[in-house]
Amino acid sequence: MNRRPRLRTSAAAALALAATSLGSATTADAKPQEHREPRPCPTLTVSDGWYGDNKARIDALVADHCRDKGRKPVAVFDWDNTVIKNDVGDATLHWLLRNDRVRPPRNGDWSTTSRYLTPGAAAALGNACPSRVRTLPTATDTRCADEILAVYGTGATSGGADAFAGFDHRRMEPQYAWLAQLLHGWTTREVESFAAAARAENLAAPQGATQRVGTNQVTGWVRYYPQQRDLIRTLRAAGFDVWIVSASPEPVVDVWAKGVGVDPSHALGIRNTTDHGGRLTAHLKGCGTVRDGEDAMITYIDGKRCWINQEIFGVRGPAAERVQPASRRQVFAAGDSDTDVSFLRDATGLRLVLNRNKNELMCRAYENGDGRWIVNPMFIEPKQRKATPYPCASTGYTAGDGTAEPVRRSDGSVIPDQQDRVF
Repeated sequence: MNRRPRLRTSAAAALALAATSLGSATTADAKPQEHREPRPCPTLTVSDGWYGDNKARIDALVADHCRDKGRKPVAVFDWDNTVIKNDVGDATLHWLLRNDRVRPPRNGDWSTTSRYLTPGAAAALGNACPSRVRTLPTATDTRCADEILAVYGTGATSGGADAFAGFDHRRMEPQYAWLAQLLHGWTTREVESFAAAARAENLAAPQGATQRVGTNQVTGWVRYYPQQRDLIRTLRAAGFDVWIVSASPEPVVDVWAKGVGVDPSHALGIRNTTDHGGRLTAHLKGCGTVRDGEDAMITYIDGKRCWINQEIFGVRGPAAERVQPASRRQVFAAGDSDTDVSFLRDATGLRLVLNRNKNELMCRAYENGDGRWIVNPMFIEPKQRKATPYPCASTGYTAGDGTAEPVRRSDGSVIPDQQDRVF
């Protein structure tokens, strides 16, 4: 009666002994685990062109965040004259005009191309350009090309009259928006093909080249800044979520952003609405409290803040127009113009400014109230030193109604005039 239990016990003991021997042998044969040092954080490899300790400060920022856990730290770059030298919107319009790729407005009514176009500008464009054509013959019709170029480039007609009125100067630059609106009638893919052709021409042209558009000689070359390519590569290698935000049309920015390894899904620009056939209209997508088709806010000054909050951080509605808590803001930002000042101010780590002598931006960057602003000369053809101080205490800030006012800190106090120091 007691044998079976003893047999099972003996068998179990034998198995246990075998397992112990096997485990001992396995332990003895196993190699000790190698201690792996964490991979070093990436650093910038291009040293030329960086001013003072700017490169070291950027490397330190990367080191501070390259092993962040959870949500990736965000870096946001303006595009034109920040990542590249010159302007991809300008390059695209010049290509459109030289290649007859601008469609006339419906019934020849130029006021339909922008709600801010003045009656005088609409009349000047109507007088200069034919209406009963599929595309405007601007490659040969210099009068039409010149009028479009004047309105876009100077915000005035060829006769000197104001071309736009009635817009919020902190949310809208109607000249920039007008380029996107002149793309009406084309599909996104067609616009991308136009931008790609313009890109190829401008990169192939020698530095300093010009081209003729209408009767005008205009800039005919663009270059990527090697330093910014290197910076974007370094940030991405360190785990940053890198975005582009530009006041050029989004399909154009998408094409150019690929040249620095930024996917079109991470490039923000002016967005057109589309019709049922997928063709771009002369109306624009909205942000925050601005609905699609109201055409009242683009990726410009405070509009850049809204689009970043909405598209990168998922903030919807009126809140997208406001400064967010630090945890929902970019760590790093880079820009070159007053158009970038709001999203630069929102950055919690470093704010890189390329000095193009822009009043409000340079007032804030040189005052450097929290020590997070770094100023660098442009990497190609840097500006000469501004001979007079920036008018921070008087006219450096442009209000929503276009009035020139003092530049103020967050507490309302006025920033004193600043000398140009980095050039």
